[in-house]
Amino acid sequence: MLEIKNIHKTFNPGTINEKHALNGVSLTLDDGDFVTVIGGNGAGKSTLLNAIAGTWQVDEGNIIIDGIDVTKLPEYRRARYLGRVFQDPMNGTAATMEIQENLALAKRRGKIRTLLPGISGKEKEEYKELLKILDLGLESRLTAKVGLLSGGQRQALTLLMASLKKPKLLLLDEHTAALDPKTAAKVLETTDTIVARDSLTTLMITHNMRDAIAHGNRLIMMMNGKIIFDIKGEEKKKLTVEDLLHKFETVSGEEFANDKALLS
Repeated sequence: MLEIKNIHKTFNPGTINEKHALNGVSLTLDDGDFVTVIGGNGAGKSTLLNAIAGTWQVDEGNIIIDGIDVTKLPEYRRARYLGRVFQDPMNGTAATMEIQENLALAKRRGKIRTLLPGISGKEKEEYKELLKILDLGLESRLTAKVGLLSGGQRQALTLLMASLKKPKLLLLDEHTAALDPKTAAKVLETTDTIVARDSLTTLMITHNMRDAIAHGNRLIMMMNGKIIFDIKGEEKKKLTVEDLLHKFETVSGEEFANDKALLS
């Protein structure tokens, strides 16, 4: 479903601020894979997701989604293949619009818009059923403005919107990092439910080592723009945070230096 071949990305080349963010990353995700990505600050995690989404054009290499080479496609053209949830809960929804209007926009993504009535009665019932999976009581608040929701409610709604059209690839960029622990756990539980229900191929960045181990069927660790560790299946299930730290130190030759991840 996703094939990344030897991609490179350098910011500010030829200047004192030159930064090699991606250094020959290659990665293949099978259909239905749920991969968690972890690494220290500046490891290249978010740059990798931005490269896949087309936010940054890579300097070298290829990105292939479901057999289609999207390397040269702009971000808006890749959007038809992708669902994405950002770290900031405010980024994925339109605050001044109703919950049902946000869902309607997500449902109509990629379609030709017309002047027909915006939301039918049938759609409202469909949205109520969709919202029930969140277990947040939003199914009874279809007409509420999204700006009135909490950060956790907005992020859960964003997740629902991002997965509504069953994208080829779901990108989750530290989508629980800005939430309190209880709300983050709820959003992750919903993530697992939606990904499993629709067999979505998913790439999730997290700073939380326990979450990286607990969720998904595969884990990769990045450092200095490279993948230094890749584990899946039964081996991943047996991992502990201590194992992960030890593996990082063995492969990289240095200690894992990310207070946010360690404290989590």
